[in-house]
Amino acid sequence: MDNHDLEKEEEMDDHMMSSLETPLRADAFDLSDDEKIAIIEGHFREIMHTLGLDLTDDSLKGTPHRVAKMYVKETFSGLHPDNKPIPRRFENKYKYDKMLVERDITVYSSCEHHFVPIIGKAHVAYIPNEHVIGLSKLNRIVHYYARRPQVQERMTMQIADALKQALRTENVAVLIEADHLCVMSRGVNDVSSSTITAEYSGLFEQENYRAEFLGHIRSSKH
Repeated sequence: MDNHDLEKEEEMDDHMMSSLETPLRADAFDLSDDEKIAIIEGHFREIMHTLGLDLTDDSLKGTPHRVAKMYVKETFSGLHPDNKPIPRRFENKYKYDKMLVERDITVYSSCEHHFVPIIGKAHVAYIPNEHVIGLSKLNRIVHYYARRPQVQERMTMQIADALKQALRTENVAVLIEADHLCVMSRGVNDVSSSTITAEYSGLFEQENYRAEFLGHIRSSKH
């Protein structure tokens, strides 16, 4: 592949990713983290005050700052592109051409409709062509897209597309199993249901590859 073809492929990858990105305003990154924390702290203090909480209480007075810092630095840190992992590709010198599965990756995300937790596991797999990436980068990609207000369907597709871009292969599978507290702790209050989403591309669109992938996941349950 020459440089022109590579640049064209990278442009297509960027367009594909942008069409799945979490909706953000154009000025989303004009403020520093410290500025965002200060603003959120003020707003959250008003929320607590409106609820009637005594903000002079030792247990509560530091809560607005703690929540604001948690939102910016942890819970929603995946919104900032500076935090996106950049996996280094390694030449597949050993010509490994079988399935690689990383299962039971912890998912902590937040429902964008109610801002309550989504907790679950992600299972990802790929069949390499010319390149591989470090195993920890698979986890980091999952964590990056989880750490933002999300819907599970979009998160699944974002992770799959990021893996395809990082690995330069279409042979990628992603399956997420998660509990949504917006279902469990409010509304219908159903504590027994869970949500499964999946994205298969390349060879994983074939039944035998999907069956092997799902078999590896099921084996982790025993």
